[in-house]
Amino acid sequence: MNILVRELNEQKLEVFVTRILDDLGAAMIAPLVRIGDELGLYSALAASGPVTPEELARRTATVERLVREWLSAHAAAGYLDYDATTKRFSMNPEQAMVFGNPDSPVYMLGSFEVCQAVMVDQPKVSRAFRNGGAAGYHGRCNCLFSGMARFFGVSYKAHLVQEWLPALDGVVEKLERGARVADIGCGHGISTILMAKAFEQSRFLGVDNHEDSIACARDAAKRDGVAARTEFDVATAKNFVGGNFDLICCFDALHDLGDPVGAASRILQALAPDGTFMAVEPLAGDRLEDNINPVGRLYYAGSTMICTPVSLAQEVGLALGGQAGPARLEAVLREAGFSRVRIAAETPFNIVLEARR
Repeated sequence: MNILVRELNEQKLEVFVTRILDDLGAAMIAPLVRIGDELGLYSALAASGPVTPEELARRTATVERLVREWLSAHAAAGYLDYDATTKRFSMNPEQAMVFGNPDSPVYMLGSFEVCQAVMVDQPKVSRAFRNGGAAGYHGRCNCLFSGMARFFGVSYKAHLVQEWLPALDGVVEKLERGARVADIGCGHGISTILMAKAFEQSRFLGVDNHEDSIACARDAAKRDGVAARTEFDVATAKNFVGGNFDLICCFDALHDLGDPVGAASRILQALAPDGTFMAVEPLAGDRLEDNINPVGRLYYAGSTMICTPVSLAQEVGLALGGQAGPARLEAVLREAGFSRVRIAAETPFNIVLEARR
């Protein structure tokens, strides 16, 4: 029977339409979040306490009429609080953690920058659906790279040094003594620099095949005072130079590679005899039904727009996707030659795999 002529469940329809309206509201406010990020409206709110539109406009050198509409949209979304008596808008502590504190473990402005990037790149991905599936990184909007750096950087700042590295067998001790570390697919170098700041006796190499990202990483290393013990090179996961590394890391990048087996084989070759490979990947179950949840919704969408077409643009084009799951990832590492693979740590958004010879 045609689905359109079946008897409708009006209650289910109402619930579903309400859900769609909520999603549309979220989609429509996303560019407003980007405006607040770019113009410093959130940082001004976080610093000021309750304000009128006129006060916020004055503090940010913006147009009051547009600021008033921007604030009203945020209040309607629950992104800001509004006091009808005083006609003032404010951030409560929870909202400030998401929008106003870059050091917060739930700071989300980078996520909205990624959202902007995938909307800009949507026509390219649409074409990929009919033309081989490829939409590589080198043809993407620049804000995708800065957005991903900010988005992933939140987790790295909260977990990398504090939890993930200590979960690896004997790695922190090596880093404290002085180790050689490679960070494959380092992007803007956030993960590399965090490790370099924490372990002053060690030396770090970050590689990425995106030249602009490597330039940003070099600049960031200078700003953070670790340029003397970090090096950043333009290279791929299969042709980076060097060997005898005590630790090689791959942060949220293995599944993006066209040939993750070949890359992992090169990584195994570049490790010291007792070296460790740490692969940080998006959290996922091994079955679709395990991932039908809010995190899976976000990651499958990101995988459709970014991870899968990026992999298909490279040689082999294995296209693991952003929800590959631990069993598939372990199979890749074992096919590359690693004999010991385990889940070392998990967060609500990440899985950390430790692989050894």
